[in-house]
Amino acid sequence: MEIHHFQHGWVTPAVSYTLSALGSLLGLICATRLRAAHTRGGRLWWLTLSAVAIGGTGIWTMHFVAMLGFSVPGTPIRYDATLTAASALLAIAAVGAGMLVVFGGERARALRIGAGGLLAGLGVAAMHYMGMYAMHLNGELGYDRTKVIASVVIAVVAATVALWLTVTVQKPVVIIGAALIMGIAVNGMHFTGMAALSVRPGALDGTPSGTAATTMLIPIGLAVIFAVLGLVYALMATPTDEDRAAAAYLAARLEKGAAASRPAAAPTPPFGGVPAAPHIPQQRKSALGGATWTYRDRSRRE
Repeated sequence: MEIHHFQHGWVTPAVSYTLSALGSLLGLICATRLRAAHTRGGRLWWLTLSAVAIGGTGIWTMHFVAMLGFSVPGTPIRYDATLTAASALLAIAAVGAGMLVVFGGERARALRIGAGGLLAGLGVAAMHYMGMYAMHLNGELGYDRTKVIASVVIAVVAATVALWLTVTVQKPVVIIGAALIMGIAVNGMHFTGMAALSVRPGALDGTPSGTAATTMLIPIGLAVIFAVLGLVYALMATPTDEDRAAAAYLAARLEKGAAASRPAAAPTPPFGGVPAAPHIPQQRKSALGGATWTYRDRSRRE
Protein backbone atom coordinates (compact mmCIF):
# COMPACT_ATOMS: atom_id res chain seq x y z
CA MET A 1 0.00 0.00 0.00
CA GLU A 2 1.05 3.60 -0.54
CA ILE A 3 2.72 5.28 2.47
CA HIS A 4 3.11 8.97 3.23
CA HIS A 5 5.74 10.02 5.78
CA PHE A 6 5.18 13.77 5.44
CA GLN A 7 1.43 14.17 5.26
CA HIS A 8 1.60 17.71 6.65
CA GLY A 9 4.61 18.78 4.62
CA TRP A 10 7.61 20.31 6.38
CA VAL A 11 5.72 21.01 9.64
CA THR A 12 6.15 17.66 11.38
CA PRO A 13 9.85 17.09 10.50
CA ALA A 14 10.69 20.69 11.46
CA VAL A 15 8.92 20.42 14.81
CA SER A 16 10.35 16.98 15.50
CA TYR A 17 13.89 18.19 14.80
CA THR A 18 13.38 21.26 17.02
CA LEU A 19 12.20 19.06 19.88
CA SER A 20 15.08 16.63 19.48
CA ALA A 21 17.64 19.44 19.47
CA LEU A 22 15.96 21.17 22.43
CA GLY A 23 15.84 17.98 24.48
CA SER A 24 19.46 17.23 23.65
CA LEU A 25 20.47 20.76 24.63
CA LEU A 26 18.75 20.56 28.02
CA GLY A 27 20.13 17.07 28.58
CA LEU A 28 23.70 18.13 27.87
CA ILE A 29 23.39 21.12 30.21
CA CYS A 30 22.06 18.82 32.93
CA ALA A 31 25.03 16.54 32.25
CA THR A 32 27.44 19.40 33.01
CA ARG A 33 25.67 19.84 36.36
CA LEU A 34 25.95 16.10 36.88
CA ARG A 35 29.72 16.21 36.47
CA ALA A 36 29.98 19.12 38.90
CA ALA A 37 27.73 17.57 41.58
CA HIS A 38 29.54 16.67 44.83
CA THR A 39 26.92 14.47 46.48
CA ARG A 40 25.38 11.17 45.50
CA GLY A 41 21.88 12.62 45.68
CA GLY A 42 22.88 15.55 43.48
CA ARG A 43 24.43 13.27 40.87
CA LEU A 44 21.33 11.05 40.82
CA TRP A 45 19.08 14.12 40.49
CA TRP A 46 20.93 15.56 37.50
CA LEU A 47 21.29 12.14 35.87
CA THR A 48 17.52 11.67 36.06
CA LEU A 49 16.84 15.12 34.61
CA SER A 50 19.34 14.53 31.80
CA ALA A 51 17.73 11.18 30.95
CA VAL A 52 14.26 12.76 30.90
CA ALA A 53 15.48 15.58 28.65
CA ILE A 54 17.33 13.40 26.15
CA GLY A 55 15.22 10.23 26.28
CA GLY A 56 11.83 11.86 26.81
CA THR A 57 11.92 15.16 24.95
CA GLY A 58 14.84 14.65 22.58
CA ILE A 59 13.99 11.12 21.41
CA TRP A 60 10.48 9.92 22.28
CA THR A 61 8.62 13.22 21.71
CA MET A 62 10.45 13.63 18.42
CA HIS A 63 9.29 10.12 17.46
CA PHE A 64 5.66 10.86 18.35
CA VAL A 65 5.55 14.18 16.48
CA ALA A 66 7.14 12.63 13.40
CA MET A 67 4.49 9.90 13.49
CA LEU A 68 1.81 12.57 13.13
CA GLY A 69 2.99 12.99 9.55
CA PHE A 70 2.67 9.25 8.79
CA SER A 71 -0.40 8.12 6.91
CA VAL A 72 -1.62 5.28 4.73
CA PRO A 73 -4.32 6.33 2.24
CA GLY A 74 -7.51 4.34 2.62
CA THR A 75 -7.16 3.42 6.28
CA PRO A 76 -7.33 5.32 9.57
CA ILE A 77 -4.48 4.91 12.05
CA ARG A 78 -4.92 4.33 15.76
CA TYR A 79 -2.46 3.75 18.60
CA ASP A 80 -2.42 1.58 21.69
CA ALA A 81 -2.15 4.24 24.42
CA THR A 82 -0.61 1.82 26.95
CA LEU A 83 2.17 0.68 24.63
CA THR A 84 2.76 4.27 23.54
CA ALA A 85 3.25 5.38 27.15
CA ALA A 86 5.45 2.35 27.82
CA SER A 87 7.65 3.28 24.86
CA ALA A 88 8.19 6.74 26.41
CA LEU A 89 9.27 5.20 29.71
CA LEU A 90 11.54 2.79 27.82
CA ALA A 91 13.32 5.66 26.06
CA ILE A 92 13.95 7.49 29.35
CA ALA A 93 15.06 4.31 31.11
CA ALA A 94 17.41 3.35 28.26
CA VAL A 95 19.17 6.72 28.27
CA GLY A 96 19.29 6.73 32.07
CA ALA A 97 20.80 3.24 32.17
CA GLY A 98 23.44 4.21 29.63
CA MET A 99 24.36 7.31 31.62
CA LEU A 100 24.47 5.28 34.82
CA VAL A 101 27.02 2.96 33.22
CA VAL A 102 29.13 5.89 32.00
CA PHE A 103 29.05 7.88 35.24
CA GLY A 104 29.23 4.86 37.54
CA GLY A 105 32.99 5.16 37.88
CA GLU A 106 36.14 6.85 36.65
CA ARG A 107 38.05 3.79 35.44
CA ALA A 108 37.85 2.50 31.87
CA ARG A 109 35.82 5.50 30.77
CA ALA A 110 36.08 4.61 27.06
CA LEU A 111 34.82 1.09 27.74
CA ARG A 112 32.01 2.49 29.84
CA ILE A 113 30.96 4.86 27.05
CA GLY A 114 30.90 1.99 24.56
CA ALA A 115 28.88 -0.28 26.85
CA GLY A 116 26.52 2.52 27.82
CA GLY A 117 26.05 3.51 24.18
CA LEU A 118 25.22 -0.06 23.21
CA LEU A 119 22.70 -0.36 26.05
CA ALA A 120 21.07 3.02 25.36
CA GLY A 121 21.06 2.53 21.56
CA LEU A 122 19.36 -0.85 21.75
CA GLY A 123 16.83 0.62 24.17
CA VAL A 124 16.08 3.53 21.86
CA ALA A 125 15.68 1.20 18.88
CA ALA A 126 13.34 -0.97 20.95
CA MET A 127 11.36 2.17 21.82
CA HIS A 128 10.96 3.00 18.15
CA TYR A 129 9.70 -0.41 17.13
CA MET A 130 7.49 -0.67 20.20
CA GLY A 131 5.88 2.57 19.07
CA MET A 132 5.43 1.08 15.61
CA TYR A 133 3.92 -2.07 17.08
CA ALA A 134 1.44 0.13 18.99
CA MET A 135 0.16 1.45 15.64
CA HIS A 136 -3.04 -0.18 14.36
CA LEU A 137 -4.42 0.13 10.82
CA ASN A 138 -6.35 -1.86 8.27
CA GLY A 139 -3.38 -3.66 6.85
CA GLU A 140 -0.36 -5.81 7.74
CA LEU A 141 2.98 -4.23 8.60
CA GLY A 142 6.21 -5.56 7.18
CA TYR A 143 9.85 -4.50 7.61
CA ASP A 144 12.94 -4.53 5.41
CA ARG A 145 15.56 -6.38 7.45
CA THR A 146 18.51 -4.44 6.06
CA LYS A 147 16.99 -1.07 6.88
CA VAL A 148 15.98 -2.27 10.33
CA ILE A 149 19.57 -3.28 11.06
CA ALA A 150 20.76 0.07 9.71
CA SER A 151 18.38 1.93 12.02
CA VAL A 152 19.61 -0.05 15.03
CA VAL A 153 23.24 0.68 14.13
CA ILE A 154 22.43 4.39 13.80
CA ALA A 155 20.71 4.28 17.19
CA VAL A 156 23.73 2.66 18.87
CA VAL A 157 26.22 5.05 17.24
CA ALA A 158 24.07 8.08 18.05
CA ALA A 159 23.63 6.96 21.68
CA THR A 160 27.37 6.36 22.06
CA VAL A 161 28.20 9.80 20.68
CA ALA A 162 25.55 11.36 22.90
CA LEU A 163 27.01 9.72 26.01
CA TRP A 164 30.50 10.80 24.99
CA LEU A 165 29.22 14.35 24.66
CA THR A 166 27.66 14.23 28.14
CA VAL A 167 31.16 13.51 29.48
CA THR A 168 33.16 16.02 27.45
CA VAL A 169 31.22 19.13 26.43
CA GLN A 170 31.69 22.24 28.58
CA LYS A 171 31.45 25.49 26.62
CA PRO A 172 28.00 26.81 25.66
CA VAL A 173 28.86 27.07 21.97
CA VAL A 174 30.03 23.45 21.90
CA ILE A 175 26.91 22.31 23.76
CA ILE A 176 24.65 24.05 21.23
CA GLY A 177 26.52 22.55 18.29
CA ALA A 178 26.43 19.10 19.87
CA ALA A 179 22.66 19.39 20.44
CA LEU A 180 22.11 20.27 16.79
CA ILE A 181 24.14 17.25 15.69
CA MET A 182 22.29 14.97 18.10
CA GLY A 183 19.01 16.21 16.63
CA ILE A 184 20.14 15.14 13.17
CA ALA A 185 21.18 11.71 14.46
CA VAL A 186 17.88 11.10 16.27
CA ASN A 187 15.82 12.07 13.24
CA GLY A 188 18.06 10.01 10.99
CA MET A 189 17.46 6.93 13.11
CA HIS A 190 13.69 7.48 13.14
CA PHE A 191 13.22 8.00 9.43
CA THR A 192 15.56 5.13 8.59
CA GLY A 193 13.34 2.88 10.67
CA MET A 194 10.25 4.32 9.00
CA ALA A 195 11.77 3.68 5.57
CA ALA A 196 12.00 -0.02 6.51
CA LEU A 197 8.21 -0.17 6.93
CA SER A 198 5.82 -1.51 4.32
CA VAL A 199 2.07 -2.07 4.54
CA ARG A 200 0.26 -4.91 2.81
CA PRO A 201 -3.50 -4.66 2.20
CA GLY A 202 -5.72 -6.19 4.84
CA ALA A 203 -9.28 -5.68 5.98
CA LEU A 204 -10.23 -2.28 4.57
CA ASP A 205 -13.51 -1.88 6.40
CA GLY A 206 -14.09 -0.73 9.94
CA THR A 207 -12.02 1.39 12.29
CA PRO A 208 -8.92 -0.11 13.96
CA SER A 209 -8.87 -0.32 17.74
CA GLY A 210 -6.97 2.26 19.71
CA THR A 211 -6.71 6.02 20.15
CA ALA A 212 -6.20 8.59 17.42
CA ALA A 213 -2.88 10.44 17.50
CA THR A 214 -4.66 13.80 17.59
CA THR A 215 -6.48 12.73 20.76
CA MET A 216 -3.17 11.98 22.51
CA LEU A 217 -1.59 15.17 21.19
CA ILE A 218 -3.04 17.45 23.89
CA PRO A 219 -1.94 15.47 26.98
CA ILE A 220 1.44 14.69 25.45
CA GLY A 221 1.91 18.33 24.44
CA LEU A 222 1.09 19.52 27.95
CA ALA A 223 3.45 16.94 29.44
CA VAL A 224 6.27 18.12 27.17
CA ILE A 225 5.64 21.79 28.01
CA PHE A 226 5.67 21.16 31.76
CA ALA A 227 8.74 18.93 31.44
CA VAL A 228 10.69 21.58 29.52
CA LEU A 229 9.62 24.34 31.92
CA GLY A 230 10.56 22.14 34.88
CA LEU A 231 13.99 21.43 33.42
CA VAL A 232 14.62 25.11 32.72
CA TYR A 233 13.49 26.05 36.24
CA ALA A 234 15.74 23.39 37.80
CA LEU A 235 18.72 24.69 35.83
CA MET A 236 18.04 28.32 36.73
CA ALA A 237 17.23 27.71 40.39
CA THR A 238 20.35 25.68 41.15
CA PRO A 239 23.59 27.74 41.18
CA THR A 240 26.72 26.32 39.65
CA ASP A 241 30.19 26.37 41.18
CA GLU A 242 31.00 29.37 38.99
CA ASP A 243 27.90 31.17 40.29
CA ARG A 244 28.92 30.50 43.89
CA ALA A 245 32.47 31.67 43.24
CA ALA A 246 31.23 34.84 41.54
CA ALA A 247 28.83 35.56 44.42
CA ALA A 248 31.62 35.08 46.96
CA TYR A 249 33.95 37.35 44.98
CA LEU A 250 31.29 40.06 44.72
CA ALA A 251 30.54 39.86 48.44
CA ALA A 252 34.24 40.19 49.24
CA ARG A 253 34.57 43.23 46.99
CA LEU A 254 31.53 44.89 48.56
CA GLU A 255 32.87 44.23 52.05
CA LYS A 256 36.24 45.66 51.08
CA GLY A 257 34.61 48.77 49.63
CA ALA A 258 32.49 49.26 52.75
CA ALA A 259 35.53 48.94 54.99
CA ALA A 260 37.43 51.50 52.92
CA SER A 261 34.57 54.02 53.19
CA ARG A 262 34.41 53.93 57.01
CA PRO A 263 36.02 56.98 58.78
CA ALA A 264 39.36 56.39 60.38
CA ALA A 265 39.40 56.11 64.17
CA ALA A 266 40.79 59.07 66.14
CA PRO A 267 44.33 58.52 67.38
CA THR A 268 44.79 57.76 71.06
CA PRO A 269 46.64 60.58 72.87
CA PRO A 270 49.84 59.70 74.63
CA PHE A 271 49.79 59.18 78.40
CA GLY A 272 46.03 58.47 78.41
CA GLY A 273 43.36 61.12 78.23
CA VAL A 274 40.36 61.54 75.98
CA PRO A 275 40.89 61.14 72.22
CA ALA A 276 40.42 64.27 70.20
CA ALA A 277 37.07 64.41 68.46
CA PRO A 278 37.10 64.93 64.71
CA HIS A 279 36.23 68.29 63.22
CA ILE A 280 32.55 68.17 62.35
CA PRO A 281 31.10 70.68 59.91
CA GLN A 282 28.37 72.88 61.38
CA GLN A 283 25.82 74.69 59.26
CA ARG A 284 24.69 78.25 59.97
CA LYS A 285 22.89 80.87 57.99
CA SER A 286 24.75 83.79 56.57
CA ALA A 287 23.57 87.36 56.65
CA LEU A 288 22.38 87.04 53.05
CA GLY A 289 20.16 84.08 53.86
CA GLY A 290 22.40 81.42 52.36
CA ALA A 291 23.98 78.51 54.18
CA THR A 292 27.64 78.51 55.10
CA TRP A 293 29.72 75.86 56.79
CA THR A 294 32.14 76.27 59.65
CA TYR A 295 34.20 73.66 61.40
CA ARG A 296 34.00 73.22 65.12
CA ASP A 297 36.67 71.47 67.06
CA ARG A 298 34.97 69.48 69.79
CA SER A 299 38.26 68.69 71.43
CA ARG A 300 38.51 72.27 72.67
CA ARG A 301 36.70 73.30 75.83
CA GLU A 302 34.21 76.10 75.49
